[in-house]
Amino acid sequence: MFASSTQRNFWMFKDESDVSNARLSANLKYIASKGKNMAFHQRESYFLSALEEKILMMSCEYQLRDFCRKFQPPMPRCVVGTALHYLKRFYVNNSVMDYPPKEILVTCVYLACKVEEFNVSMDQFVGNLKGDREKAAAIILSNELLLMQQLDYQLTAHNPFRPLEGLMIDMKTRFPNVNSPERLRPGIDEFLEQVFYTDAILIYSPSQIALAAIIHSASTSKENVDEYITQILFAEDQKRLSNLIEAVKKIRVMVRNVQVPQREMVKSLEKKLALCCNPDNIHRSHFYNEIVSTESNDESLERHIRSAAMKGSRLLKNS
Repeated sequence: MFASSTQRNFWMFKDESDVSNARLSANLKYIASKGKNMAFHQRESYFLSALEEKILMMSCEYQLRDFCRKFQPPMPRCVVGTALHYLKRFYVNNSVMDYPPKEILVTCVYLACKVEEFNVSMDQFVGNLKGDREKAAAIILSNELLLMQQLDYQLTAHNPFRPLEGLMIDMKTRFPNVNSPERLRPGIDEFLEQVFYTDAILIYSPSQIALAAIIHSASTSKENVDEYITQILFAEDQKRLSNLIEAVKKIRVMVRNVQVPQREMVKSLEKKLALCCNPDNIHRSHFYNEIVSTESNDESLERHIRSAAMKGSRLLKNS
């Protein structure tokens, strides 16, 4: 149950600013460690800011989705949801400058396959990757323990999909006023697709997110589910109803404010990342743009990133 889960006890934040502060702390910790001999203005121009890291992370979340959509055999959405939980949890306490995000990305998916009992062999898994598959397998296996350690071995992720099904069944059973609740599915699925690009899963319970998806879809479909919520679900608990209404409003605002990172900006930040990434992981950076399919196959960009990575390594080692 979510109420007594490790997710509820250890991986939930008070609000968006609480999440941002955790990421800022990870960002500043890395900069303080690697840029201790740099002047302030040098640090500011050389390292990624917390906001720049967030943009890169959103780009990685979209890449994770694309990878999972193309995956063969077809991947259940619970695996995708759990992988995104892992990715967000890992980088809420770590900087993308410290660990190559695309390597952690595929490791999150691989671990999620195991945890959600989507049984694929390593050969099947890396068969969905580009580049050197033997090397990909080695990198995933070497990162798997790191990922589990950073997640404190708390691997159960509660996604909104199960409470959503419960609410849909309940609505069909106890609230016949809605004309075929299944009509709400497209809007619900679209909402849940977008909600994983926000920090809502780190702040709100799965049932709150599921209910927000239903309310959103109902409002866009000109259906009214207010009576179901106020008279059936929370008829005897006005305090919970008030808290829920506030949570749903905030979740919907978060989804409405999702913005896809511009490709040119992402390219620019990837170049900057190649300069300031952890030199201890520099050997992995050569694999950085090969491990998952990306929109760009620009070889000159890849050569630039590799050259910048080596240059960045020398700068950090001499700082």
